[in-house]
This record gives sequence, C-alpha cells and structure tokens, in this order.
Amino acid sequence: MVVRTSSSPSTALAELRATPPLVQCITNTVVTNFTANALLALGSSPAMCDIPGEAGLFAGIAGGVLVNLGTPTAEQRDAAREAVAVGTPWVLDPVAVGALPVRTALAHELLASRPTIVRGNASEILALAGAGAGGRGVDSTDSPEAAREAARSLAVRTGGTVAVSGPVDLIVDAERTALVPGGSALLTKVTGGGCALGAAMAGLLAVTDGFTAATTASAIWAVASERAEVASRGPGSFAVAFLDALATLEPAELDGRVTA
Repeated sequence: MVVRTSSSPSTALAELRATPPLVQCITNTVVTNFTANALLALGSSPAMCDIPGEAGLFAGIAGGVLVNLGTPTAEQRDAAREAVAVGTPWVLDPVAVGALPVRTALAHELLASRPTIVRGNASEILALAGAGAGGRGVDSTDSPEAAREAARSLAVRTGGTVAVSGPVDLIVDAERTALVPGGSALLTKVTGGGCALGAAMAGLLAVTDGFTAATTASAIWAVASERAEVASRGPGSFAVAFLDALATLEPAELDGRVTA
C-alpha cells in the first residue's frame, strides 16, 4: 500500500497541478464525461480504464483509483476487484448502497481491500456501516451529522478516511474530524457532481494522505460551486461555470474553508 504524507489543502492542490497525476476511474456510465472533464479542469489526467485484464495493470501506474458503484456491470465489478488488489490508494463511492442488492454486496466485498477513502451521502454511509437501509435510490434521506458515528466506525474498520457529503461535508478518520460548510445546491441538479468529487479525491491521493485529500476536494467543491452559482442562470450554465471555476481556482482560496 502506498502511503502519502499529509499537507494543507492549498499545498495539496498546488502539488496536484504540478504533477499532474493519472487517475483511474472505474465509474458509472451516466457520469463518465462530466467526471473526466472535472478532473481535467482541476489538473489531473483521467483514464476510464474499466476492462478486466487491463484495470489491474493500469492501477499499477495510476496515482489514485476511483471505484464508483453507480452502474456496476459484471465487467466493472471484475475490473474493480482487479484494481483495488494492486495497492494504489483508492476511493470507494458506494452509490445507492443499501437500496439495491448487487452493489451492496460488492461494496461490502471491496471494503476488505481497505479503501483509502469512502465517499458517499449520509444514507449510503449509514447503510454501508450496517446502521441504515439506504436512501431513496441515489438520494440521501439522512444528514451528514446523523452519519457521524457510522462514518467513524467505517474509518476504524478500513483504517482510512470517510467523507460524508451534504450541506456541511463531514470528513473523519479514526481520530480526526473536519467539516467543510458551504457550496451550491445546484451541484445536486447536475448529474455527476458528487461522483466527480470522489474522482477529485482519488486524484489528490497521488500527492497527499486520505484525510487531506478528502478535505481538500470537499473544500474545492464548495468554493468552485459557489463561484459557479454566481456566474450561472440554472443547472446547464452552472455545469459549464463549475468546470471553469475548477480550472481557475487558486490554492489560497481554500484557506479557512476546513474547520475542525
């Protein structure tokens, strides 16, 4: 397992752009394009390599790996198993876990490979921890604060970081807690807003530890989405403005966005 040292959010973003890292995305077909564009705008190099026989090979050269369970085909399930076995830092996004049986079983199986970060909404995190039944499909019916204990138990179980997305993002590991308030509600009106956040965390894993990667990505999403909302007239223009905001965001803008 590759272990990165911690850094500040502003330093992590600057280092990501200076690298830039390869990010392997085994992700759902609904969000592939937006996820790739978000990674490019942020300064990473995305690769949607999700074919069995290639996924493990690519994970060996990637700086970070995303496994998103939004549309877990049989091929993607096998590719995910290959990729996470390599030891590259990786993110598990358990989309709609608890509500649907195939992905729920796969998510529990993949937990044994100890994801560096688990990122989901509160209902997904509660379900993955065995403390809830899941949300309404991909939509959460719980608050991040309600998932605090479940998130901590998952972090202890995996030895990694758990990020719970919501109006105030909650990020925990076995000992630390961080909150990232703010962000635009228009993110929930764009397909892939949350999925691309998981990909950004995977990219940041190439340059820093899991806790810093999760808090940095959450802070980036808050700042960029607020800026995009001001520049947009609705979800369509917001999506374009959000990509522009990711590309032009300065590392110093992240200072003060993460609280304990």
